[in-house]
Amino acid sequence: MNLHNLKPAKGSVHKEGKRLGRGEGSKKGGTSGRGHKGAKSRSGYTRKIGHEGGQMPLQRRVPKFGFINRNSIVYVPINLNTIQALHEKLDINVFDHEVFKKNGLISKNDKYKILGRGTLSAKIEVSAHAFSGTAKEEIEKLGGKAINL
Repeated sequence: MNLHNLKPAKGSVHKEGKRLGRGEGSKKGGTSGRGHKGAKSRSGYTRKIGHEGGQMPLQRRVPKFGFINRNSIVYVPINLNTIQALHEKLDINVFDHEVFKKNGLISKNDKYKILGRGTLSAKIEVSAHAFSGTAKEEIEKLGGKAINL
């Protein structure tokens, strides 16, 4: 690379556009391409977001319905058959947030609930934010522990 073959990166240099308002000889003098009169010809003109020229805007045409309770707690469900499969595959008896996260069942800030689908065949210890009645019963039936976080 030498000084004689240096050039700007491709696409970084733009052609200079027409200079507006520099006299009639420039072909962009007078109204500077804004037409005659009206709000759009004035300086400082901005159109409101979503304005459709008098037509009913999209955000008002589309019907609204439903309700989102911002205080509700959403749990990620984990069933007993999933825990049993993990126990058989990895030979683990203690299940907590780290185990579920490492195996891709939950992400970092998820709260999770153990549900009762499936059966267990081993004594295990499970830590969770919530348990269904049948899941807690199944875990404790085999002498395991169901620990609420």
